[in-house]
Amino acid sequence: MISNADQKYLQRCVDLAAEALAKGDEPFGSVLVSAEGEVLFEDHNRVSGGDHTQHPEFAIARWAAQNMSASERAKATVYTSGEHCPMCAAAHGWVGLGRIVYASSSKQLSKWLSELGMPPSPVRALSIGEVINDAVTEGPVEEFKDQVHRLHILYRTT
Repeated sequence: MISNADQKYLQRCVDLAAEALAKGDEPFGSVLVSAEGEVLFEDHNRVSGGDHTQHPEFAIARWAAQNMSASERAKATVYTSGEHCPMCAAAHGWVGLGRIVYASSSKQLSKWLSELGMPPSPVRALSIGEVINDAVTEGPVEEFKDQVHRLHILYRTT
């Protein structure tokens, strides 16, 4: 069940995705929140320089591994504008982060890109659950679909 707090953090992710877009990058944003509700780390995509591993979810996993205990990581929640790609899901699983809440799914993104005539990704659009054993996920969240979709249209058409 998505709470008001979840919606607030997801909106921040969408805002970060819009920041990425304004900087010429792919529109993805993510936030790491402690069990106590403190925002610990946030970032957006930084792949425009050519390094396609510079996803915010991957940055969160690295930051968490260096700055949080295993117990703190397990109780934390990662919020993101788009469902983790397989690389980011694996990083999330390896460092033992907790719940993942995403605004839009990989299936939605694949459909949107296809509708825009974009070539398929070189990486399969697997769900988080296909990558991480026993992943706790919630998403996609319908209230954010149109906002995220619009950002992807803008990125691909401007």
